[in-house]
Amino acid sequence: MNQKNALIVSAHSADFVWRAGGTIALYVERGWKVHILCLSFGERGESAKLWKQGNMSLETVKQARKEESEGAAEILGASVSFLDCGDYPLRVGDDSLFKIVDAYRELNPEFVLTHSFKDPYNFDHPLANHLALEARIIAQAHGHNPGQSVIGAPPVFLFEPHQPEQCEWKPELFLDISPVWEKKYNAFQVMGAQEHLWDYYTRVGLQRGVQASRNSNKKIKYAECFQCVYPRVADDLL
Repeated sequence: MNQKNALIVSAHSADFVWRAGGTIALYVERGWKVHILCLSFGERGESAKLWKQGNMSLETVKQARKEESEGAAEILGASVSFLDCGDYPLRVGDDSLFKIVDAYRELNPEFVLTHSFKDPYNFDHPLANHLALEARIIAQAHGHNPGQSVIGAPPVFLFEPHQPEQCEWKPELFLDISPVWEKKYNAFQVMGAQEHLWDYYTRVGLQRGVQASRNSNKKIKYAECFQCVYPRVADDLL
């Protein structure tokens, strides 16, 4: 049986934990290989707790966030790598873009998760979205590194932003993550630099669980939800 793979393109070192940790853990338990690609460590804009301690350097903060991210990924069962493209602002040249393309071609993912198209509170997030989609198109191009196998057309799902209404994001697919909630919450607790988000994303999980239950005949306590970028292709409607 061929290994099935999934790719997560995360702008910062913690984004994947809050927004897709349950999905990652769920698919790992199903035997999939899930790889998380972090474009930055979130060292400037998402590490206020560390900077407030004083006597911090950029490299010290980066290392701390890297260790947190690796610890969270280990709990979820995924692999993780970092491009170190900067944070506030995130800036990505062609060399880094092609590394994302390489990840697509090496993994040939069945699906990809990334950020929303818009986020007026964090410009790094829509940039990560753009890069994930652009890299997908390049990875399909026979003229890019001829001789390599090109990928097909993996569906791309956009995980929930911090303030979805302002980001023009709406839930189109709910996933029951109740069986792996404890893993997700344990991963939260590794992300000490953003402890203030633990309770917030617990409430999000519960809220989406209620909505998932109302849109199904299931009792769901915790859920994650996604917006679809491309039309979904299936053999039937169920």
